[in-house]
Amino acid sequence: MGSVGDKKWCGCACNLWSSSSAAAAASSASVKLLLFMVSLIVVCGFVSVLGPLESNWVFLSSSSSSSTGAVAVTSMKNIHVNDKKEAISDDSLLSRSSTPPQTIEAIKLVQLNGTKEGIYNFSVAGPGIFPPMNESYDPVESPDPLLKARRDHSNLDTLEAGLSRARAAIREAKHANQTQDPGFVPLGPMYRNANVFYRSYLEMEKQFKIYVYEEGEQPLFHNGPCKSIYSTEGNLIHGIEINNQFRTRDPEKAHVFFLPFSVAMLVRFVYVQNSHDFGPIKHTVIDYVNIISGKYPYWNRSLGADHFMLSCHDWGPEASRATPYLHKNSIRVLCNANTSEGFNPTKDVSFPEINLQTGSIDGFIGGPSPSHRPILAFFAGGLHGPIRPVLLEHWENKDEDIQVHKYLPKGVSYLDMMKKSKYCICPSGYEVASPRIVEAIYAGCVPVLISDYYVLPFSDVLNWKSFSVEVPVKDVPNLKKILMSIPTRQYIRMQRRVVQVRRHFEVHSPPKRFDVFHMVLHSVWLRRLNVRVRNNVHVL
Repeated sequence: MGSVGDKKWCGCACNLWSSSSAAAAASSASVKLLLFMVSLIVVCGFVSVLGPLESNWVFLSSSSSSSTGAVAVTSMKNIHVNDKKEAISDDSLLSRSSTPPQTIEAIKLVQLNGTKEGIYNFSVAGPGIFPPMNESYDPVESPDPLLKARRDHSNLDTLEAGLSRARAAIREAKHANQTQDPGFVPLGPMYRNANVFYRSYLEMEKQFKIYVYEEGEQPLFHNGPCKSIYSTEGNLIHGIEINNQFRTRDPEKAHVFFLPFSVAMLVRFVYVQNSHDFGPIKHTVIDYVNIISGKYPYWNRSLGADHFMLSCHDWGPEASRATPYLHKNSIRVLCNANTSEGFNPTKDVSFPEINLQTGSIDGFIGGPSPSHRPILAFFAGGLHGPIRPVLLEHWENKDEDIQVHKYLPKGVSYLDMMKKSKYCICPSGYEVASPRIVEAIYAGCVPVLISDYYVLPFSDVLNWKSFSVEVPVKDVPNLKKILMSIPTRQYIRMQRRVVQVRRHFEVHSPPKRFDVFHMVLHSVWLRRLNVRVRNNVHVL
């Protein structure tokens, strides 16, 4: 019985629990429903006040442009599939008005005379790439282009930090004591500021790196004349190509990028003789810039401001006009350094014209002392350009002291005449540059410069007035009077300085420190110091 009663009690108890549980459950459900409704009303109220939330995701365009190589960054909110709106593509980014992914920041020009200052006359800005700061990038394991952008950003910052330290060291050198060097140390009035030049040169040797684009084939690219009036063009191209100190094979380590086309070779192989049509030359340059800007990001990164070309041909400036950024932004190393034709000394480099008919300077260097130079002044050359006719009109075969000839008499050596002369007259021809300036320096003859709008080579370093004579074209009739008025002691000082600066114009293979190869690179280095390429960072 006990068991039956227990069973009945158990059954009753279970029924009672079930009934009370059902009632409690119903009551609980009502409470939960009430709380849910209240919560829903509160949430709706907040939404109506705050408005819809927007995504903070970043979209990186995956499309690749054949003409830009640039990376476009935009917000996901700009992508509306239903409305068929697309993110900014690479092509649309480039097509906008001069807005590169990075900023070219104008900074004060580093002038080596310690007195003049200037700034670049351009400053362009554009959208930047802001990569995540808490991730690392492995180019093999992480194909994510945003992470690659972070690495590029870091490399660029490292390069610019090194340049910033170099600028500081150069400024400090202005008032520093002369550094002792077992080799050559620039010293004397031939330099605008010898200490500053020397420090800048050492900084160049320490960190300057050049990347040479390997695209292009000879004879138009990676090649140039080495035995003609355009010899410096070929020598510099060849010297940069084979140099192990300044050339880098890693573009991420490069401060500047070299466009290795030869204008002299373009004139020889592309230009149609007597056509007066620069089109084929310009189209070749345009095609090359399109290739390297589509394959690499560096041209678009700075709009060419950290790129350089070189040319000793008269048509070098015209070839650079093929693309606006090459002419306006890039460093142009030109023999035809004519300010009336757009040469800009703050960004362009004046390239000395050297006529190496044998490909070597052997036999050209040296000359007698000042006391063994009986001729006051000498010139021999054809009639071309506006200045030479004036010179010959007033002085050809009219004075024994001023030896001016259109053609030298048979058996008379041009080089010997320079070495017998105190002053060598160097008038411009059709273009402002003349190989006679370097020929005079080689022979130890004080150059007499007659030109308009010519920026002399290395004039940001060298004080040309200390070892040459500048004569305005209008004063050509008074040439003898001007030269005779120079005291003998002053002439002797100028002649000695000519001999001292000669090392900066000598061509050597392989190159030697402070020779013309290194001086041209130093001029490019100075121009690179004048501009800062940086990422324009936006925090998302």
